[in-house]
Amino acid sequence: MRLANLTGRLHLITDTGAVDVADASDGRFSPDPQRIYARWADFRAWADGVSLPAGRPYGREELGSPVPAPSQLVAFGLNYRDHAAETGLAVPEGLPPVFTKFASSLSGPYTTVRLPEGNVDWEVELAVVIGATASHVTEAAAWDHIAGCTVAQDLSERVLQMSGPAPQFSLGKSYAGFTPLGPWLVTPDEIPDPARLRLTTQVNGETVQDGNTGDLIFPVPTLLARLTEVLTLHPGDLILTGTPAGVGMGRTPPRYLAPGDVLTSRIEGIGTLEQRFTAKAGQEASA
Repeated sequence: MRLANLTGRLHLITDTGAVDVADASDGRFSPDPQRIYARWADFRAWADGVSLPAGRPYGREELGSPVPAPSQLVAFGLNYRDHAAETGLAVPEGLPPVFTKFASSLSGPYTTVRLPEGNVDWEVELAVVIGATASHVTEAAAWDHIAGCTVAQDLSERVLQMSGPAPQFSLGKSYAGFTPLGPWLVTPDEIPDPARLRLTTQVNGETVQDGNTGDLIFPVPTLLARLTEVLTLHPGDLILTGTPAGVGMGRTPPRYLAPGDVLTSRIEGIGTLEQRFTAKAGQEASA
């Protein structure tokens, strides 16, 4: 099952197009894409048993974030060995670094992002969305608490992120448009092996990241089990699982996004994001 936010309304994406969930369910389910996660088990039972009408055509400009307003957005750093190596940091033990991104940074999959001052970097990530309240979850039961997977870009302004006596990860990663998400949510039963997914990032058509979720130091079930030893995760919460090697700050010399750049992020079996970048207000865009 693929679930999308089209112009602010919840839709199922089928072979024939997009089906409005509120209309197809005669109002049983809200059109609000975020509210479906609180009724995930009920919704899955309905969706698995209903005969859906033909879908309508839709354009990519209609697509918004499939998780527009999570109560918690948790992200992990240094969760691929090659990424830890390129940053010069030790491979984490016990649990990778945990930080949050503020929900106001969320956007849909096809967007234009205004660059702030500083050095803006890219990080493609597999994101998972919680579908059932999770507290002290075992690794064996982890996927039972996940509604589905989507593609995320953890855009990061490195100057602010690394400033001060303690790093400002959450602020440096939370400018407007810095967490594009989508293009839809894909349920785990549609993904043959979430632990073997290829992730790629391209800048202006050049591949800069090419990794695989099989290289995660802490796979998704381990992340969920360790995290819920401390936190209670609620339906609709969002978890970003880390990025593979190839980020701009790990290059020699470092490379960052500039006005006019096009960033394309893909995860096989899920979908593609595309961001275009413009200069900060008052700055002249490069040719």
